[in-house]
Amino acid sequence: MKLLLSGGCGYIGSHTAYEFLKNTQAHITLLDNLSTGFRETYDYLIKHFPNRVSFFEASLEEVEKIDEFLRKNQFDCVVHFAASIIVSESVANPLKYYLNNAVNTTNLINLCVKNHIKNFIFSSTAAVYGEPKINPVSEATPLSPINPYGSSKLMSEWVLRDTALAHDFNYIALRYFNVAGANVDNTPEEMAKAEGLGQRSLEATHLIKVASECAIGKRASMGIYGDDYPTPDGTCIRDYLHINDLARAHLSAYEYLMQNQKSDIFNVGYNRGYSVKEVVETMKRVTGIDFEAKISPRREGDPAMLIASNQKLLTLTSWKPLYNDLELICKSAYEWEKCLRK
Repeated sequence: MKLLLSGGCGYIGSHTAYEFLKNTQAHITLLDNLSTGFRETYDYLIKHFPNRVSFFEASLEEVEKIDEFLRKNQFDCVVHFAASIIVSESVANPLKYYLNNAVNTTNLINLCVKNHIKNFIFSSTAAVYGEPKINPVSEATPLSPINPYGSSKLMSEWVLRDTALAHDFNYIALRYFNVAGANVDNTPEEMAKAEGLGQRSLEATHLIKVASECAIGKRASMGIYGDDYPTPDGTCIRDYLHINDLARAHLSAYEYLMQNQKSDIFNVGYNRGYSVKEVVETMKRVTGIDFEAKISPRREGDPAMLIASNQKLLTLTSWKPLYNDLELICKSAYEWEKCLRK
């Protein structure tokens, strides 16, 4: 089994690589330009799984370079993570998102078809649902993204759908909900040196990551963007997912794809939502730190509520959640943040 993981040195890509390496005999190549990914994640993987991990530094814009690489190396599947992912940035700079997400993904799919790579797993998002009228959302919920990030991912799903209809090509699109936490297998020694797997970020925007930075004193305070949404406490509600459970969903998706040789789409979440205020209070409780969280204006592109129906994933694949616990997610994120601070 040979897999190519684009964006493999990033947060989700590196954890997914770890799960494949831990649970299969896969040989994995991490394709990354290190613009938001980190070389340290590759160093961690090659240390734990010598001779089974390689690194190919390239940007998806370098079509000819990637084409040559694919021509010289045979892969059973491409798992595509590389993308821009910040909702607010996508509103301010939509062209970046359409170019980096939709166009680059289309080019990569085209190279797969050209080089006879028949299997593709795509990192999609709950943002394709926009502002749904009913939660939890199923895969059949109407798609109506309200920001360019969600639109760019939906465009990529359409390209995958149409490519699968026209070619000998199958895909799984995984619609992630809100991912957080750090690798549960990090050893105390690795954590002491910040050599494990967790969310490294040059400029964090994810709620639990930001709250962790406040708890360790890296930030003086954080913002709660809007308290006037039509939710019980007025703040946005999301389905928060532990990174190891998301990584394991990719392994289950790969198994499903290999066994069934048919394309499909799955939500990945816990079928339970928490408000921003609930997450902040949970982080304060597990850390014992009463950091400041200021009410700020709403951000453009934020829906009030997004909760996953995960019934399809639970029914059709081997995936079962192991870490469905907000306190555990917050605590693992905080412990990792403390290591980065040392």
